[in-house]
Amino acid sequence: MNAAFLAFAHLRWHWLRSVVMVLVAAVILAVPLVSQTLLRGSERTLTARAEATPLVLGARGSQIDLVMGALYFGEDRAQPVTMQAAEDIWDSDLALPIPLNTMFTARDARVVGTSLDYFTFRDLEVAEGRRFAVLGEAVLGASVARRLGVGPGDTIVSSPENLFDLDGVYPLQMTVTGVLAPTGTPDDEAVLTDVKTTWVIAGIGHGHQDVVEEGQDPVTANAALVQYNRITPENIDSFHFHGAPESYPLTAVLIEPYDTRSGTILRGRYLDPEDPLQLVVPAGVVDRLVDRIFRIATLLDAVSAIIGLAAAGAVALALGLAWRLRAPELDTARRIGAGRGMILRLAGAEIAILLGAALVVALGLVIAVQSRGDTLVTWLIAQ
Repeated sequence: MNAAFLAFAHLRWHWLRSVVMVLVAAVILAVPLVSQTLLRGSERTLTARAEATPLVLGARGSQIDLVMGALYFGEDRAQPVTMQAAEDIWDSDLALPIPLNTMFTARDARVVGTSLDYFTFRDLEVAEGRRFAVLGEAVLGASVARRLGVGPGDTIVSSPENLFDLDGVYPLQMTVTGVLAPTGTPDDEAVLTDVKTTWVIAGIGHGHQDVVEEGQDPVTANAALVQYNRITPENIDSFHFHGAPESYPLTAVLIEPYDTRSGTILRGRYLDPEDPLQLVVPAGVVDRLVDRIFRIATLLDAVSAIIGLAAAGAVALALGLAWRLRAPELDTARRIGAGRGMILRLAGAEIAILLGAALVVALGLVIAVQSRGDTLVTWLIAQ
């Protein structure tokens, strides 16, 4: 107890050095655990959502980009397809097609244009308000609503993908009709709306009303555009679309076959490498992606171990130098009767206190990451 008291008093006197050593040791202990937590969380999130999605139809090219864009609303998306792709699935009478258009954002949240079938497909429940019903309405994911402080009855403004859009497309002010219950999936970070609403954002559809109306507030989401359109009960009937509906863009189509046989038949229809469309099984794509991630993780673990050993050596060196500087103090202790055992107990007590504090801090970091693991993983996947 005497050694512990003296060790604590010394560490408290040199508090800055002690804090630095505790933090360094805590990072050394926490990094491997945190990385494994995030990796396992990523594996669970990726695998569960992929296994819940039988098939995805999109443009031929990178299967990873197609799956990541369609399932996790990532920044990297495959080339767009047309509504004709979804119509062909309808006409086949083999599966339910769910269109997706994820080309736009609203206040850093991905706008997901889809159909009401998406709610049933993903088992989404509306915690507040209701689902979207008409053009210009949107349902927010739980995380988006909490982050923006927006709920039913409020509005959210979309923006084009780039600030140099020369098509004359104005941001659309969408009315929020509901907020989803938390799911721990990318849907928490999404703004769900009807696919036709995203076509209005793209400029394919518009209404015959003045762009600038009396009393309308300016929008600052896009520096090149200072006015927004809003679909209201008074002007909704004036909105119409140009061109053939089957030519309207989609980023992907989620496919839910009616049975195993139907899914097999559909997959066979898109095997031709000359076909501009491809039908992929997300579970297989994600399994290959996870294998790559864990190969890289193994290398990162080795690097982390080397860095950890170097950091541990630096901490040990700092402690050794500190004890060298205390040589006069230790000499005085020996002169007044402290034996070698007392000196060793004093050193051991300091190390034990530092490691104990580091363990507490490391445990706190790990618990914090675990408690927010799903949110962090979802956010990282979407980037």
